Amino acid sequence: MFTRTIEPAFYDTDALGHVNNTRLPAWFELARNDLFKLFTPDLDPGRWRLIMARMEVDYRAELFYGSDIEIRTYLTRLGNSSFTVTQEAWQGGRMANLGHTVLVHYDHQAKRAVPIEGELREALSAHLQDTETVEA
Repeated sequence: MFTRTIEPAFYDTDALGHVNNTRLPAWFELARNDLFKLFTPDLDPGRWRLIMARMEVDYRAELFYGSDIEIRTYLTRLGNSSFTVTQEAWQGGRMANLGHTVLVHYDHQAKRAVPIEGELREALSAHLQDTETVEA
């Protein structure tokens, strides 16, 4: 599991006084950088090897300015050429948001999915968690 701490800025809030829901997809993407580096260590877009096939966010509770948010990132599925990244946003000891993103190992020149094999598969497997054992 990867973790990142986000310190919300005042501009992340909205008129209702909580963190705007548009911030979560951006923070989740930022926290996926650790996984992206397994595919493209220098994050060079010219050598990018992933595409996004699906993204969803469940908003379970509000997040607020003035308190750090911890983003937890791990895999809940590892297929032949795609995998599901699950992410949680925690603040004040509770999980406020849950996200799932399906990413595909992809050859942009050939325009096709590529199998996840060898050391890459092993590295991703190290972050694979059973959803039943993840703190809820």
